[in-house]
Amino acid sequence: MPLAIRVCAYLADLLDSVSEFIGRSVSWLTIIMVLISCVVVLLRYVFEIGATALQDSVTYMHATVFLLGAAYALNHNGQVRVDVFYRHFNRRQKAWVDAVGSVLFLLPMCGLIFFSSLDYVEQSWAVKESSRDPNGLPFVYLLKTLLPVAAATLALQAVAECCHALATLMHPHSSEDGEVDHA
Repeated sequence: MPLAIRVCAYLADLLDSVSEFIGRSVSWLTIIMVLISCVVVLLRYVFEIGATALQDSVTYMHATVFLLGAAYALNHNGQVRVDVFYRHFNRRQKAWVDAVGSVLFLLPMCGLIFFSSLDYVEQSWAVKESSRDPNGLPFVYLLKTLLPVAAATLALQAVAECCHALATLMHPHSSEDGEVDHA
């Protein structure tokens, strides 16, 4: 196997493992969210006690799962895709679509989100922004920090997708139907 293909495959696997680790780590927050939501409901309707900080924590965890799970979803083809044509493409055609889509659409979008969110996050950190609700969580600035972090992790996964596509396209024994000739 040529060196360029091995390098692309290695880089893609490395970036995939980062997305996998982050995605699996934040997925545990979904269980915690369910448990805390049950506690909030019990406190409110059984004991008539408000729990603003607990409610805020569910919102924070939901945002964390959504933002940091995006790269994981892309890695597992969990994104929404209108695949009227794509599903009928062979492996090489799909690789072209994935590479071009990542370079022309996904990476620029990640760059836009990353750079446009920096001032927003910086302002939030400058004032150590906290919840507007009394008794809410005081860490809004940390939550807002997830915006550029999410853009960066999604961009890294987009690079991994490009590397997977390039490895497929550069493979000299890849046939049109996607089967690899190992002869």
